Amino acid sequence: MKKTDNYSIRDYREEDFPGIMELWIKTGLSRPERDDNETIISESIRIGGCLLVLEENATGRICGTSWMTYDGRRIHMHHFGISPESQGKGLAGMLLEKSLEFVRKKGYQVKIEVHRNNHRAVSLYKKAGFEYLGDYDVYIIRNINTPPPPPD
Repeated sequence: MKKTDNYSIRDYREEDFPGIMELWIKTGLSRPERDDNETIISESIRIGGCLLVLEENATGRICGTSWMTYDGRRIHMHHFGISPESQGKGLAGMLLEKSLEFVRKKGYQVKIEVHRNNHRAVSLYKKAGFEYLGDYDVYIIRNINTPPPPPD
């Protein structure tokens, strides 16, 4: 029996939200300023995205997620992660394979952002066929209602 046989992957259910937030906070995938919430998840799924949940069969404990959003042009993978105590069992590969099945069914490009120092994740993504996009910096406005600082 493979280590991954004790786990399964399924679509998100509303009652998963507390367990998912616990996982995201534990893994650093979410912080309050990111404003991840049930409404945003549901809306992203409604417009063509998907949130896959990896759970331990015996306990129902949520051990991983892959949240994919759709912008009309490509799929963006967000919050792809495995709980620290479940890492090293081949679960990330299993979850990535299922995520890419969703992407293939949609028929669009897929993009993921990963911290350059997360070598395990970078290796996983490269093995799956992801290529480095180039020397881009990523910028964000988290609260669009906050006025920008005065110019220098």
